[in-house]
Amino acid sequence: MNDCFEIELVYNACVIQVWQTLTNAELMKIWYFPQIKHFDLKVGNAFRFADDGSTYKKNWRITRLENDRLMAHSWGYQDYPGYSEVTFELFGQGNMTVLRLTHTGLSSFPQDLHFAYQRFELGWNMILDHNLRQCLEDQT
Repeated sequence: MNDCFEIELVYNACVIQVWQTLTNAELMKIWYFPQIKHFDLKVGNAFRFADDGSTYKKNWRITRLENDRLMAHSWGYQDYPGYSEVTFELFGQGNMTVLRLTHTGLSSFPQDLHFAYQRFELGWNMILDHNLRQCLEDQT
């Protein structure tokens, strides 16, 4: 299994708008995961998720922050081995923003279809190239 997934996308929005959309708990429910119950943008803070009955309960914590530029969080699952980290980096290009997402540590998860590299690849493409893009467009 590949250990790292990386993607870069360009959005027709300024860095501040993309940052606010990435880090606003209510907007995160739209583009990221609707189960987000509580999110506080501070290193060390854990995400809280509503129980949706899933076997794969997310266990995430903010690991790094650089205001308006970088947010990283752990990505793990309660009762499953493995630890990975997701990093969102923003680069301004005038009124446009380049978002680079890097998800490392994928090979640390069990050999199971739920943790397959292709599943992460499909998921990130849907989350970023469809959901986040639509959320940003809906705000303009």
